[in-house]
Amino acid sequence: MTRHTYLVALGSNQRHPQLGSPREVVAAMMDLLDETLGDVLARSPIIETAPVGPSQRRYANATLVLGSRLEPLGLLDCLQEAEAAMGRERRGQRWRSRVIDLDIVLWSGGVVAMPQLAIPHPLFRARDFVLGPAAAIARDWRDPLTGLSLGQLYARLTGNRPVPR
Repeated sequence: MTRHTYLVALGSNQRHPQLGSPREVVAAMMDLLDETLGDVLARSPIIETAPVGPSQRRYANATLVLGSRLEPLGLLDCLQEAEAAMGRERRGQRWRSRVIDLDIVLWSGGVVAMPQLAIPHPLFRARDFVLGPAAAIARDWRDPLTGLSLGQLYARLTGNRPVPR
């Protein structure tokens, strides 16, 4: 039984020794989340994007809609455990290269404002690498703070550029 629905963003810009390229890492993580944390209800295309911050490597990015029994903090803990299992370290430089990055972007319950978790994700409205894939699978999902749909937010950010397929 699904009690909550989440929009989760995935990104990778480092190879994994067993899984391969960043694109393969993102695809494998989508499968893993579907098998362990709930039901993946929709998957976006995996797109390649320029890095944010000091990293020089291009990213593979995607989003998914996850139905889960987990409460937001429980899901955050599980996502961080999955990142750590893939070799992600959460100390040091922000925005550095990483095997996997998993972020809760939106939640069907609305807003979470805690020191360890903010939903909606505070930066998602300015990131076309999140909004493009998100609009491809959940165009009508509304941001609880602005009231705008993901499709509207993407159009505003990109000047009506087509959603990635």
